[in-house]
Amino acid sequence: MKRALPHVAMLCWGAVTALPLLWAVLSSFKTDQQILNDPWSVPTTPHFENWSRAWNQADIGRYFLNSLIVVGGALLLTMLLGSLVAYALARYEFRGNRLVYYTFVAAMFFPVFLALVPLFFVVQQLGLLGTYQGLILVYAAYAVPFTVFFLHSFFRTLPAEVAEAAFMDGCSHAGVFFRVMLPMARPGLVAVGIFNFLGLWNQYLLPLVLNPDPDRYVLAQGLASLSVSQGYRSDWSGLFAGLTIAMLPVLIAYVAFQRHIRAGMTAGAVK
Repeated sequence: MKRALPHVAMLCWGAVTALPLLWAVLSSFKTDQQILNDPWSVPTTPHFENWSRAWNQADIGRYFLNSLIVVGGALLLTMLLGSLVAYALARYEFRGNRLVYYTFVAAMFFPVFLALVPLFFVVQQLGLLGTYQGLILVYAAYAVPFTVFFLHSFFRTLPAEVAEAAFMDGCSHAGVFFRVMLPMARPGLVAVGIFNFLGLWNQYLLPLVLNPDPDRYVLAQGLASLSVSQGYRSDWSGLFAGLTIAMLPVLIAYVAFQRHIRAGMTAGAVK
C-alpha cells in the first residue's frame, strides 16, 4: 500500500497537469458554438482554419517569430557566458573565487520584480527600450546565474587529466575549454539549455515592462493581448488555437530532449 501511494499521487498530478492542456488542444479544433455548448466533447470535424486565423489575423505568427529571435539570441549568449564563468570558477583557484560563485547563487534568489524599475531606466538610458537587443541582454542576465550554478558542479566532475594532457600537447586555455572540456560537458549543456529555453519562452514580466512596442511583442505578450481582443469578439476557437501554437515549442523541446535532461541531471551528480 505504501509503495502504491507515490504512484497514485504522481498519476493524479499528471492528470491535473495534462488534462487542461489536452482540453485546450481539442478546443482549438472546434467551433465557438461547440466550445460553449459541449466543451468536453471531441471534435467530429477538425477546424484547421482556427489555426490559420490565429496565425495570420491575430498576428500569432509575428509574435512567434519575435520570440524565436529574442529567446534564440538570449539562449546563445547565456550558454556562452554561463559556461565560461562556470568553467573558470570550477577549474581555476583565485582570490575571491567563492565570493563570485556565491554572488551568482544569491542572484538566483533575488525577486526579479524588485529590479524592474531600475532595470527599466537602465535599458531606457541605453536606448534599448522596446528593442530585440535590450530584451536579449536582459534575458541573458536573468538566466546566467542559474546556468553558472548548474554547470559549475558539472565542470568539477570532469577529469582534470584530460585537460592536463591537452596543455602538454600545446593547447591554450581557450583551446582546452572549447575543444576538450565543452564537448565533454555536452549532457549538462543540453539540460541547462532546455531549462533556460522553457523559462525564457514563458517569460512575461520582463517583456511587459521592457518591450512596449506592439510590433515587437513576444508570444507571452501577444497571447495576453489576444485573450482580450478575441474575448471581446467571442472568438474562443482562435484563442485556443493561439494558446496551442504557443505551447507546441515547449512540448516539442521537452519530448525531444527529455533523455538528455535526465542524463545531464545525473551526470553532474557524482564524481
